[in-house]
Amino acid sequence: MTVSVDHLTLPAVWLRDNCRCPECADPRSGQKLFGIADLPADLAVAAAHDDGTTVTVTFAPDGHVSTFARDWLLAPAAPDERTEDGKEFGAGLTTLSWPDFRADRTAALDALLRRGGVLLRGVPTADRTVLDVARGFGYVRETNYGTLFEVRVEENPTNLAFTGREIAPHTDNPYRDPVPTVQLLHCLVAAPEGTGGDSGLVDGFAAAALLRAEDPAAFAVLAGTPVTFRYADPDTDLSASRPLIGLDPRGRIREVRFNNRSARPLRAPHAELVAFYAAYRTFAGIIARPDLRLDFRLVPGDCLVFDNTRMLHARTAFTESAARHLQGCYADLDAVASDLAVLRRRTPVDTLADLFAGAGAADYLGEDVTQAVHMLQAATLAEAAGAPDTLVAAALLHDVGHLTGAVSGADLMAGTDNRHSHAGADWLGRWFPVAVTDPVRLHVAAKRYLCAVEPDYLGRLSAASVYTLGVQGGPMGPGEVADFAAEPYAAEAVALRRWDDAAKDPAAPTRDFAHFRPVLERVLRF
Repeated sequence: MTVSVDHLTLPAVWLRDNCRCPECADPRSGQKLFGIADLPADLAVAAAHDDGTTVTVTFAPDGHVSTFARDWLLAPAAPDERTEDGKEFGAGLTTLSWPDFRADRTAALDALLRRGGVLLRGVPTADRTVLDVARGFGYVRETNYGTLFEVRVEENPTNLAFTGREIAPHTDNPYRDPVPTVQLLHCLVAAPEGTGGDSGLVDGFAAAALLRAEDPAAFAVLAGTPVTFRYADPDTDLSASRPLIGLDPRGRIREVRFNNRSARPLRAPHAELVAFYAAYRTFAGIIARPDLRLDFRLVPGDCLVFDNTRMLHARTAFTESAARHLQGCYADLDAVASDLAVLRRRTPVDTLADLFAGAGAADYLGEDVTQAVHMLQAATLAEAAGAPDTLVAAALLHDVGHLTGAVSGADLMAGTDNRHSHAGADWLGRWFPVAVTDPVRLHVAAKRYLCAVEPDYLGRLSAASVYTLGVQGGPMGPGEVADFAAEPYAAEAVALRRWDDAAKDPAAPTRDFAHFRPVLERVLRF
């Protein structure tokens, strides 16, 4: 049996493999606690319930129950950062000032991944500053040129880059495996106006996509023919054999490796050589189209950062007596993608901070504190009790459903159950693990549970809480008590409920939201 959610049909093994309950996944890291061979060979869906926000699945033969946020099940696959998926062609070069980059790297990292490059202006022209810039994009990658290389005219150059000759659009280090994926070029001294030395970029992914559209046969030849690239000097002998257009297993463009200076003779039968050179020439013609090339002049303080597996860089010839001097280094895209993901993980915390400062400043359903103060007090109590980060976060966020749900807290006080526990848990589930969201989901049920199992509990509730208890279903019956007690996070929900009940004192010492930011950032779902 499978489970269907809208247009999507999911097999039982996929659902069970992606269960995130505490039996199946570590609450902190999200890493699986089982192997695929540990699942029953005859795994099947015994029952499934879709309430519009959550899908609950019961599996046979072992009776395991998994709960999934509906939005999570329907989410599209994330684009592969290293392929053409999600890339923007022809969008130009994003330009940012050095102070803006240092204040917030998000725009620069995003531009590098989506558009292929970014130009930072006003970078200090001190020696080796390019290494500091590179650390803003990940980690410096050391090569045979060292951690840093000088781009200037040398007396006995080992590379044409160290002359004044024109350099056609190319990939750097195509003879390395893997090729450096991020390149930085920091201008310390520019050649005088009129002496040449202008820079250029060509989007190799866009050129390859045009080749695929205009001449599919040529595209197939270049994607299927390994070319050997080699670099040798007295201390180095590097080579790598890869196609000019690298594809992933689904046929998406993942890499362009184009450098005629480093290409070695292709050894193949006559017919293959003829086909290759015809395709090679066609591709080179596309790369040379003026409308694909972006030309610009680097001035002192400019630092160009680009994806070396995508963007082909070039320069015009310049007078060798001109004092043109760039410093460069390499980094890698996986660190760029990692840093961007971490920065974006902090965005939900900013959203929550705004919520606490905005809607959270309103009255809290007839109590003597605001909604935000109530939640901050609950988290303060949880922290004082030594609760783990996930439960402190749950205490802090337990009532966000009043502020984000379709039915407001005011509606609850008017007699309509707004199911804020479920609404809040579902809203938070985009960012937080079940160790945070399930106690939130169960904290109203915990009030009903405690009313049923502790004779004096009802008498300790505030008048407003007694009123909402009636709207929310009143004390649990025996069957509901048993079902609640069987929930994986029942104990955490009960603890949260007690802090919730106590967090209504306008005179109580209360931590502010900034104090809990690190807690939220630590427990965000990876």
